[in-house]
Amino acid sequence: MSKKGKKAKMPLSDEEQLLLFQQKLLAEEEMAKKKERLLNQFLKDKLAKEEHNSALNLNKINTQWRTVLREVKTRELHKDIEILSQTFERVVDCKDSVIKSLVKDLSEAEEQYAHALRSHLHNIDRLLALQRRRLSLLEESYNVELEALTKEFETERKTIIDQHEKEIHYLQDVFMAMEQSCIDSEYESKLEFQSMWEDLKNKNLEEKHFLRLQLEHTVEDLWRRFQDALKNYTDATEDRKIAFETLKVKDEKSSKEIEAQMKKIQRLQDSIIILKGKIMVHGRESEEQNRDIREDKELVLVQLRKLKALRTQARGISQENLVKLTLESNATLKALRKIVDKGEKVLKLAEICRKFETEEEKVLPFYSSVLTPEEQEDIEKIDPEEFNEELGKVIMDYIGMENFWKRYNKVKLEQLSLQHRRAQLLEINEKLREMLKQYLDGISVSDEVLSQLSPRFIVNQSSNLPQPPSMPTAQPGDQKPPATYNIIEAAHVIAHIL
Repeated sequence: MSKKGKKAKMPLSDEEQLLLFQQKLLAEEEMAKKKERLLNQFLKDKLAKEEHNSALNLNKINTQWRTVLREVKTRELHKDIEILSQTFERVVDCKDSVIKSLVKDLSEAEEQYAHALRSHLHNIDRLLALQRRRLSLLEESYNVELEALTKEFETERKTIIDQHEKEIHYLQDVFMAMEQSCIDSEYESKLEFQSMWEDLKNKNLEEKHFLRLQLEHTVEDLWRRFQDALKNYTDATEDRKIAFETLKVKDEKSSKEIEAQMKKIQRLQDSIIILKGKIMVHGRESEEQNRDIREDKELVLVQLRKLKALRTQARGISQENLVKLTLESNATLKALRKIVDKGEKVLKLAEICRKFETEEEKVLPFYSSVLTPEEQEDIEKIDPEEFNEELGKVIMDYIGMENFWKRYNKVKLEQLSLQHRRAQLLEINEKLREMLKQYLDGISVSDEVLSQLSPRFIVNQSSNLPQPPSMPTAQPGDQKPPATYNIIEAAHVIAHIL
């Protein structure tokens, strides 16, 4: 036992104390890391539990709030349904009463219309009968005169046709006789020509010429006679035509006189009827007075019904107009509220944007134009008549928004330019990050860096980069290949030298 105590009380060397101290530090560090891990795990579990409880409580509150809102909404809907049912029953009663009154007025109006239609049809039948009798009389007189004229025309036509046929037969006989005489004379001349060819040649020619002249004179005489006969026929028929026209005029005059006489007869009949009516008036004065009173009463009742119908119609129209007016006013109020909200939103946005305006934009809010002079000339050359009326009206409606669109387009262009600049800067930033990463990888030593290729990592006077293949010997006249240099870190060289 004494030996063991002496051994335990033996002092430790410095190296052993250092190792013991390092072990204690490592144990404490491990305990601290373990505690930190346990604490992190506990906090994570607690956070997840709190999130779960909060979500569960929120769902419970939402469900209870929905039930309360449903109950309130059901009460409101029950009240609205009761009010609407009462109003609907009242409106239905009013409509039923109006329909009954209209049906009654309609039946009375149909009876009056049927009575007026029967009287009107009776009068029309009487007028049609009178007109038919008048037309039958006129048709009979016209048929008598037409038969007389047709008989006279047929007799004249027959006489003219007979005379024409006689003249045609006479002309045909004359033509045949002349043709026979010509044939005989030609035969005789041929015989004489055959017998006395040389002696009577000139004489035959003269005789032939004389015969041709004689025939022409006869043909001319016949043509003149034919023209005279045609003229006589036209003269004869002209008198008949004039007589026909005069008879036609007389017929028209007689028809007019008949109409005048019929009108006179009708006037006399009307005067007779009026006189008979005046005679009967004295005996029926009392009856007519009573009838007038009854008719006045009926007229007053009819006017009263009409006024009632007009009043109900006007009341319905006014009610419909009131409903339309209320609906349209509500719609306009909603639209105006939307426009006001939109305007307020635009004004708020304008006030917010006003803070971000530059001094130049505050002084000159509207730029003049971004077009070049050539583009401006091309726009001025465009004929305004090429645009149609609808497009012109739309352009005229939006002239007041020109300054707004200028500012909007300017902001849009600036936004696009800033987006483009941002993309460029992001690209530059990415390149700088890559360069910085390469630089940091080059100056640091870690497992990740050691696993990659690096020109700065050199072990035993050699780099881990792949060496280029050996170049062939240079031929005379060829260009020399570019020289390659190995770069060695100064710190590495000093470490090996020292």
